[in-house]
Amino acid sequence: MSASKPQAVVLLSGGLDSATALAVAVKDGFEANALSFRYGQRHTVELEAAARVAKALGATRHVVADIDLRIFGGSALTDDGIAVPHHESAEEIGNEIPITYVPARNTIFLSFALAWAETLGASDVFIGVSALDYSGYPDCRPEYIEAYERMANLATKAGVEGSQRLKIHTPLIDLTKAGTIRLGLRLGVDYSLTHSCYDPVDGRPCGTCDSCLLRTRGFAELGMSDPAIANAS
Repeated sequence: MSASKPQAVVLLSGGLDSATALAVAVKDGFEANALSFRYGQRHTVELEAAARVAKALGATRHVVADIDLRIFGGSALTDDGIAVPHHESAEEIGNEIPITYVPARNTIFLSFALAWAETLGASDVFIGVSALDYSGYPDCRPEYIEAYERMANLATKAGVEGSQRLKIHTPLIDLTKAGTIRLGLRLGVDYSLTHSCYDPVDGRPCGTCDSCLLRTRGFAELGMSDPAIANAS
């Protein structure tokens, strides 16, 4: 670890958004500690992408925490009895909270990040949530992040003693997918290393789940093809 750089924990799924958030943290001068989760998701291939992204973007460490949200189910990502929805285009994605929502996932993930930040003596956590051009998850909204940050500063020994004032950074919160991609390209993110698909086939993106369609549309708005899907075909 570098004594001259502040520590930060970056939640890293291996997808487009989290890769961009990691690039922002590194650009902003943080010693980035990447945190991923094996939580019973059907698309565990994203963890391979997370390892690639962490290495390519210069994360100081990359830790994978093992938890099992399959014991609760309730999501197409963790319950084999619930199918991942597929569509012809992104315009078919509805406004309701989708079945791919994993109950309380970001709250759980941020709690792990908060614990690691306290042990690192870090006051900064990065998460790649967006309130625009996303799948309607309630734990991606600004008001949720603001509420969690307030709670977090009441929840730790470091916070109570005043040695830590946690800041949750959401650099993508007001960006569309196209805006996120544009930012990431400017920061040198290689999106061919990422994986966002909820329902991969033999490790390759399906191209028709919500996540694939939203990122494909983002690249298309910039006049580009999604390199992850192009490389898989």
